[in-house]
Amino acid sequence: MRRVSYLLFGILLAAAVYLRGQGRAPARHRANEASSGILKQVAQIDLPGAKGKRFDYLTLDYAHHYLLSNHLGAGLLYVIDTRTNQLIKAIPDVPGAEGVVVIPELQRAYTADWYENSIAIVDLTAMKVIGKLPTREKPDGIAYAVPFQKLYVSDERGRAEAIVSVEQNRIVKTLEFDSETGMPQYNPVAQKVYVNLQDQNLIAVIDPATDAVVARWPVQGCKSNHGMALDPEHHRAFLSCEDNDTLAVFDLDRHAAIAHLPMASGADVVDFDPGLRRIYVACGTGAISIFQQDDPDHYRKLPDFPVQPRVHSLAVDRETHRVYAPEEQEHGEPVARMIVYEPADIPQSK
Repeated sequence: MRRVSYLLFGILLAAAVYLRGQGRAPARHRANEASSGILKQVAQIDLPGAKGKRFDYLTLDYAHHYLLSNHLGAGLLYVIDTRTNQLIKAIPDVPGAEGVVVIPELQRAYTADWYENSIAIVDLTAMKVIGKLPTREKPDGIAYAVPFQKLYVSDERGRAEAIVSVEQNRIVKTLEFDSETGMPQYNPVAQKVYVNLQDQNLIAVIDPATDAVVARWPVQGCKSNHGMALDPEHHRAFLSCEDNDTLAVFDLDRHAAIAHLPMASGADVVDFDPGLRRIYVACGTGAISIFQQDDPDHYRKLPDFPVQPRVHSLAVDRETHRVYAPEEQEHGEPVARMIVYEPADIPQSK
């Protein structure tokens, strides 16, 4: 009996030592190991901006293989080569940059600069800011309606949507709302612009042919719809409902939410990979929430992928399926870098 007790004690002691060692393993290692079936880190790009400062939106320029990322707190727009994962340029003079959109055929980008309430016009040939347009208060997300050559910029706290002609590089109209405006998106199938009215849990529909608001749709089961991504092919919108930690799937034909799935808290930016039919949501509490579209009417929540806290933005490369997420801290220490992930169930991109 004593031998059994000693043996049991030895087993328990070994287990305790093992678990203690596991407890000292880096959080990133433990997180990625636990979620190895979802994403895997394939690159880290250190960035020159001030460490510990907030990042915001990213976008892909597929024509030139660029990733454009706004470093809001540092007032920089990063241009990164997605083929080599090398920084090409850190473009200054975009203070508080939030939203960003790229127009490859014009070799131009636009950023929504919160700290000076302006839209910056960026020449991607010269890699510099060449002009600015004044807005109301806290310009945020940007959408580009390609055939109409117009930008739609949400003045979040100004409760407005600024409409910019990229031919004239000027604001041609400002739409007023009685709600803060969240992320806008352009639907190339319906040829409409959708804007989140996050105080009212509504989607406003804008006809870019006339720049008139033609509908307002309630989003059932959603509180504070800020982030938005679209699946134009299947007429779906994916909304991050920040105040009740829910991903709402919205049917753009029936004008109704058809699915509600739980997210990690602190949700912000949403993106959709139509090739893998996966929805990714960056959540500032330290997770990327991931959802699988089985078909346009059926969705599954996959395990949350742990990341560092304050990762609240991301972008998906629809060609390589890579996910880009900027980090401003690691274990509480300030950093400035871009982390590149790939889904673990597809061959590694080259």
